[in-house]
Parts: sequence; C-alpha cells; structure tokens
Amino acid sequence: MNASTAPLHGTSELTAEDVRRFGADPLSMFRSNLAAVEARIVQACARAGRARETVRLLPITKTVPAHVLRFAHAAGIRDFGENKIQEAVAKRAELADLAIDWSIVGHLQTNKVKYLTRFAREFHALDSVRLAEMLNARLEREDRSLDVYVQVNTSGEESKYGLQPDGLLPFLDSLRPLSRLKPRGLMTLAVFSTDLDQVRPCFERLRVLRDTVVRHNPAIRELSMGMSNDFEEAIVQGADVVRVGEAIFGKRSTPDGHYWPVAAKP
Repeated sequence: MNASTAPLHGTSELTAEDVRRFGADPLSMFRSNLAAVEARIVQACARAGRARETVRLLPITKTVPAHVLRFAHAAGIRDFGENKIQEAVAKRAELADLAIDWSIVGHLQTNKVKYLTRFAREFHALDSVRLAEMLNARLEREDRSLDVYVQVNTSGEESKYGLQPDGLLPFLDSLRPLSRLKPRGLMTLAVFSTDLDQVRPCFERLRVLRDTVVRHNPAIRELSMGMSNDFEEAIVQGADVVRVGEAIFGKRSTPDGHYWPVAAKP
C-alpha cells in the first residue's frame, strides 16, 4: 500500500463500500474534485463580475464516514457541513483530534438544540421563534454565540421548511433581543431540478429579500444558496456561501429527501 492509500492517523482500512464510493485513493479523489469545484467557482465568479474571495465554499460531508473524512481533512478541507445533528455529533467525537469548524445546515428539532450549541460554528436553517429562543437560552448556558442564517422558503413548495417571505422581517425583529444569536444572512433550498429556469427564481427571490433586509440590518447580508448541481447559478445570483457535497465526495446512495426532510403537512 502506498502513502496515499495507507490509513491516516485514526483511520481503519477502507471497506469494500468505501472503495466503491470513494475509490481506492480517497485523498486523490477529494483533491481532484476540490480542484474541479474551485475551477467552477472561479468561472462563475468571472461570469458574475465578482472576485473569487467573495464566495465561500462550505463542503457538505453528510453520509461520508468519519474515517473517510480524515482523507478530506488531509486534502485541505477544514469546514464540514452536516444536515443531521446526530451524525455531526458522532463524527465530531471520532474526529476530535482534528481542527474542524462544524456547520449544521439542515432542519433542527428543538430537542436537539443542546447538542448543536456545544460545538457548531454556524447554523443555516433557523426558521422559528421557538427554536431561536431555545438556541439563545442554551448558548447563554454554554457562554457561546452562534452565527445563524435564516431559512426562507423561496420555492413556494408546501413540503419545504423555511419562513414564508412575507414573514421574514417580523421574524428578524423577534431575533433582536436574542443576543447570543448572530444573524449573518439568509438561506434557501431551491427547487430540486436540473432545469435552471426553475431554480433561478428561487435564488433571485432570496437576493431581493436580502436587499430589503440589509436596509434594516446591515449585518444580515450574506446569501447561503446553491448546491452541487446549481451553485454556479447561485453565485451569479449573489451567493456568498455555496453548500457543495456530491461534487466533492461523489454521489450518495441515500436519497436527498432523507437528509433534507420535508415539513409535516397540517
């Protein structure tokens, strides 16, 4: 076994399933995919007339086993984005020896608040006053603060989590007394489609909302939007943070619906 495929510190041998998903040399795969994603970001920024440094890449590590993520860390990834808090907690424990900034980007149940506030740097799916109040109270106990992005439902799909656009400004007003929460911007999930004509309006709506919001609170100016199949369009429409998983780590065997849960219908 050569140096690139030998287990890193704390890893076990790759399983057959690991090799099927990530190849026999995950380190090389991740480096190559990161370079390809970087080239796409650079091209999209050029299309939009933006500087490359105005866009932050947030790698989404959901479903990638912790021992495989050691190869991602060796490839230079330091920001890990997870959808499910349980998965993030387990991986954080297993990767405690590595310097990692953790972001939670998926819907959070109120009974999981105490886990997120212990370690997450960012939360990208804030969408209820009750959740905000519980996060703030727990952060007070932990003596921490938390950067948050407010999730907005810009697709109009009833199944999606997120605030309705007309409820955004009142919601942001309700966050003002919650000093441990640091609202940085807005987040959305576009329509799941390869048709950019359907995806683009979701990004445009979030940008227009941000332009309104920033007049009331200049600190809330970032847009977290765009994933592997549409992040170039998101950048053109003003994304500051793009959440990219499959383009770096390969296709998942688990359907997206499992990790982007839908809201319960009344």
